[in-house]
Amino acid sequence: MNVFIFDIETVPDVASGKRLYQLDKLNDSDAAQAMMALRQEKTGSDFLPLHLQRIVCISAVLKTRDNLAVWSLGENDTSEAELIERFFAGIERYSPMIVSWNGSGFDLPVIHYRSLHHGISAPRYWETGDSDQSFRWNNYLNRYHSRHLDLMDVLAGYTGRANAPLDEIAGMCGFPGKMGMSGAKVWDAFQAGDIDGIRNYCETDVLNTYLVYCRFEKIRGNLSQQQYDNELQILREYLAQENKPHFTEFSEAWT
Repeated sequence: MNVFIFDIETVPDVASGKRLYQLDKLNDSDAAQAMMALRQEKTGSDFLPLHLQRIVCISAVLKTRDNLAVWSLGENDTSEAELIERFFAGIERYSPMIVSWNGSGFDLPVIHYRSLHHGISAPRYWETGDSDQSFRWNNYLNRYHSRHLDLMDVLAGYTGRANAPLDEIAGMCGFPGKMGMSGAKVWDAFQAGDIDGIRNYCETDVLNTYLVYCRFEKIRGNLSQQQYDNELQILREYLAQENKPHFTEFSEAWT
């Protein structure tokens, strides 16, 4: 089966915030600050609710039997709607297993809300067996099915108090962990027009997820030690061949 490992980066959905909270007289930066202040007052945290997160990047590792690719969907100026359409187009075409870190708790719900916002159709993703019986017992939406593997959720035994951050799990395993920035800095980078920096950061995050996924496949017996070593060597060679600065930095930090 093809495996599609993904990660998203988001910024405040200022347009919706202005409508919902009557902030239309503010500029985007001030409106975002007001949204976060309202959230802080309500919950004690300025982290915005998922339906007010706007997707600015979706990065992926696609692993097939014969190929490996790491990239960010679209271009720097690709609209949010097109990013989501491209994400679902791959699912419609290949029906891959999708792999994430906290995808059930963040990435996919955000994609759901943004799909609703833009009216994006994705029948294959939403299939639960009515049109395709093979999806009745194994679909993308059920928490315990394998078409979507949320590594954080599975490794925590589906127990929230056992959740761990990707950065620390990757580091614990000898992988680079977060590089370049953090999710908290994406809004600042977006305002500064550093879309390349956001995309590069997201790609290194998804590389960490892929490496943890390979280790997980080894511990559950789907990869032998030799097969696991081969997968990692393939990735090392791919990153070297791509010769991109953030891939080189990632490789050099990989012990």
